[in-house]
Amino acid sequence: MDVEKFLTDAGVLVVGGVATISAGYYLIKGDIRNYLRLRFAFQKKDENQQLLSLRLQAHERLIVFIERINPTNLFIRLHHQGISLQELQAAALNEIRSEFQHNVSQQLYISTASWKVVKQLKDDTIATVNNAVKGLPADAMGVDLSRKVLQHMAELESNPYDLTLDLIKKDIHQLF
Repeated sequence: MDVEKFLTDAGVLVVGGVATISAGYYLIKGDIRNYLRLRFAFQKKDENQQLLSLRLQAHERLIVFIERINPTNLFIRLHHQGISLQELQAAALNEIRSEFQHNVSQQLYISTASWKVVKQLKDDTIATVNNAVKGLPADAMGVDLSRKVLQHMAELESNPYDLTLDLIKKDIHQLF
């Protein structure tokens, strides 16, 4: 076997192989780019759909939160016959804080302005309950606390719970 002939044949095969692969690549390079572009576009669309779903769920959770801390609903849920003022106050404050902690992660999916309003609503609700207790005699019952808070709510020009719900709904409409 002649080494020179072997090297010549091997060189011709290598050059031919490289030329064939190069020609093939240039012929299908556009198809490869289109495939990759479409694949990433579909992936991005799926990610956007998942994010939209999470954002809608966050808005839904906050609507439930607002409804649950609304004193009208809160006191109906917590009140039972003969409950003392201190027991109802403690139960209401515990419920508000617990609900807030349960929903604190929702701030990732809503606007910063909306989250600030929700947080302020929680703080105002706690302050309303505490202020109502301060204005009641020491021997008052839970029903007196409920009555005082609900009277305060009735005196407000605009219901802050309804306003916050409207803000959350506006945020939802901006998603579409």
